[in-house]
Amino acid sequence: MTTRNRSCGVSPKSVFFAGLLILITGQWSQWAEAAPPPPGPSLAPMLEKVLPSVVNISTRSTVQMRRHPLLDDPFFRRFFDLPEQVPRGKTSQSLGSGVIIDAKQGYVLTNHHVIEDADEISVTLRDRRTLTATVVGQDPEADIALLKIPATELMAIPMADSDALRVGDFVVAIGNPFGLSQTVTYGIVSAVGRSGLGIEGFENFIQTDASINPGNSGGALVTTQGELVGINTAIVGPNGGNVGIGFAIPSNMAQAVMVQLVEHGEVRRGQLGVAIQDLTPELAAAFGLKQLGGAVIAEVIPGSAADRAGLVAGDIVVAVNGKPIGSGSALRNAIGLERVGDRLKLDIIRNGEPRSVSATIAEPQRLRTDAGSLNARLAGAVLGDIDELQDQRRGGSRGVEVIEVERGSPAWRAGLRAGDVIVSINRQALASVADVSDAVRRSANGLLLNIRRGNAALYIAIQ
Repeated sequence: MTTRNRSCGVSPKSVFFAGLLILITGQWSQWAEAAPPPPGPSLAPMLEKVLPSVVNISTRSTVQMRRHPLLDDPFFRRFFDLPEQVPRGKTSQSLGSGVIIDAKQGYVLTNHHVIEDADEISVTLRDRRTLTATVVGQDPEADIALLKIPATELMAIPMADSDALRVGDFVVAIGNPFGLSQTVTYGIVSAVGRSGLGIEGFENFIQTDASINPGNSGGALVTTQGELVGINTAIVGPNGGNVGIGFAIPSNMAQAVMVQLVEHGEVRRGQLGVAIQDLTPELAAAFGLKQLGGAVIAEVIPGSAADRAGLVAGDIVVAVNGKPIGSGSALRNAIGLERVGDRLKLDIIRNGEPRSVSATIAEPQRLRTDAGSLNARLAGAVLGDIDELQDQRRGGSRGVEVIEVERGSPAWRAGLRAGDVIVSINRQALASVADVSDAVRRSANGLLLNIRRGNAALYIAIQ
């Protein structure tokens, strides 16, 4: 008798399930081909709304060619009978970014260093329109500038509360690095409240690892909801390349500066009248304190707003208007963003006891002089004394500060710019505006100015 091997046979039940499997598999395959997989998380929808608000900024300026300072010395040229030489210049171009923050008025926010000394400023929108921009105002201390463009159908970006930003929050940097327009990078907030970097006069940076490269300056740092939280400003890295350490000016600081630029064309900072320093662990121990956050008042200027409020040397400021103060730079920022006449409530510790003091921000006590009234070659410049607190911040560099320069004036054409410090005129050292009058009175053939500009020094000859 022959028996069939069951392993080789096919039962009706097996045939049924096999057919059912084939049917299901075939239908699933057809459905999978017809329906695309569900999309993953993406920033594209947010960026579609934000990108039209970020613009490309290009500038053109004329830079005077440097030559040996003796060639600019009228006494040297007269002694060797050298002919008059017309200063040569070359055209310089730079690129940066900006953010539209008011579509109706055509306001564009950017960095001061992006448009500094520019003779022409062009703004290119995402729709490829290129427009000539005018400067509404600029603040070198905070590195903020406000431009205005004559355009319609603009799209502004909403502002976020940068004080609510936390370390670890996701952010997106948008700008035009190396001339590559509309470039987007993604990262997190690495730190907040960065200061003491020596980049700007007022520092309260957001640090991020979202790639920021040359050309990103003035661009937008936005939240994943598409709100402006910062203005990209600087990087730390070898040869100007990105290594994951970038800095942005918080939107709250930028907005406070912008309001004054719209109203006055400049930031009219007041003065409290104190010299301050960080509360270090050593100082905290000396004052008998356990806390480390705060700013120590090292000196109170007689007759200043701080003096009238009753502040004294040795007071430790721990909060301003209810916001904690963790360092001397934080106190300086808090004061620097207030207007003349604003009242501040300062929480302080004096002799180990907490108390509150109210102070009113006062107008800086500075002597302002129209330089044109001293010498026609300096017409268009306004000079001012450097007060004691400014002198401390500049490392004891004496001189006379150029407060403002009218564009196109003789002083402007000679190369003077706001923020310059005139150290000497015709080799006569200056300590105050009063010295300028004496120095220019002794000059009959021209002026030789020794200028300190930021961390650089140069000579300017005016015939």
